Amino acid sequence: MRKVFLLLALGIIFSCSKDPETLITHLNGYWEIDEVTLPDGTKRDYNYNDTIDFLSINDSLTGFRKKMKPNFDGSFSTSNDAEALKIVIENDSLNIYYKTPYSEWKETVLDATEDKLLIQNKDKLIYLYKRYEPLVIE
Repeated sequence: MRKVFLLLALGIIFSCSKDPETLITHLNGYWEIDEVTLPDGTKRDYNYNDTIDFLSINDSLTGFRKKMKPNFDGSFSTSNDAEALKIVIENDSLNIYYKTPYSEWKETVLDATEDKLLIQNKDKLIYLYKRYEPLVIE
């Protein structure tokens, strides 16, 4: 009986894990930080963001991330700075490798849907992003 339970539990665990490749389709677009979870479980909410992240990934799984500042007229202000990125599936995880002239680092995508993006960095900070929706002022 114990073996049957163990096999059933393992089957449920492995059937619920997401295929990292399916997460890639949701990465492109404008994202804003909603909250950050620290390694001790403490959460910090972000009620206002003056910048958002724009991710652009092409078919070769390379691209860039840029910081964008939304304007009231629906346009964006930005600099020429961008972080080059490469998407790599390793050990059943979806990793984003970033590179700038000054640094290189890796983040792991824990989940990605049409509306949310969950990323963990090397310091074990977990960033919850929500899809950016522009303010409509009438």
